[in-house]
Amino acid sequence: MQNSSLIKNSWLGFQKKINSLFSNPYKEVNLNWLKLKYYKHLPAGKLRKHNLNGKYIYFYSATELLHGFKEIFIEKIYEQPLQKQPYIIDCGANIGLSVIYMKEKYPEANIIAFEPDEKNYELLSKNISSFGYSNVVAKKEAVWVENTTLDFSSDASMSSKIETSGSASTNKVKAIRLKDHIDRKVDFLKIDIEGAEFAVLCDLEEKLDFVENLFIEYHGLFNQHKELTKLFSIISSRGFQYYIKEAAPVYKSPFTKNKNPEIPYDIQLNIFCFRG
Repeated sequence: MQNSSLIKNSWLGFQKKINSLFSNPYKEVNLNWLKLKYYKHLPAGKLRKHNLNGKYIYFYSATELLHGFKEIFIEKIYEQPLQKQPYIIDCGANIGLSVIYMKEKYPEANIIAFEPDEKNYELLSKNISSFGYSNVVAKKEAVWVENTTLDFSSDASMSSKIETSGSASTNKVKAIRLKDHIDRKVDFLKIDIEGAEFAVLCDLEEKLDFVENLFIEYHGLFNQHKELTKLFSIISSRGFQYYIKEAAPVYKSPFTKNKNPEIPYDIQLNIFCFRG
């Protein structure tokens, strides 16, 4: 009996491995294995387009496009039950994959998308136009704690960010105080602003009562652990429950402090906040 079970489990495990070799989760975004392999070797910098549901997504970096596809369309990190006409604020919209995902699920959604990076904003606007979306407003503005002008490290990637270190390689961008833009119910607030999220959420704390679902991609260093602790305190105090996932594999073995050199942060978390 035990031998029979062992053989059965071994066979099921073998079948699972074979299926995984031939499965292609990227078919969800109209990529077969050959095109997927081609995209993985495309150099960044040239404007390209990808057909999704008969419309074109424009991009410069295939690597970042595939990363966005995996997170948003395959793993579906923003999937959630919303009303038919949700109001969504997308802070750090990049080239618009999150906007496309939400509008495909909720065609009547009203979305405000903030993206301060010049080239990312151009692609965001181009992609919104390509899909023919209405009720989507794209703003070339950084989200911050006051209405001002800020130094911004801009490289047309997911890593563009507000720069406070005095780096010479920055551009000036318009920044808005997010707190001033939340005065009604927000069905979904997404904050992915490369390290500025703690300051913005502290400033926004009392307005979080307007927010139904909140997504935060937190970027931090080990010496900022007090900020992360306070962030969870703010979330809890406004009545949210939360779930945490690693956003990027910064440390394969954290005790060794053997860090992925391509990631500038010690901690990168996806924090999903929702009402009980």
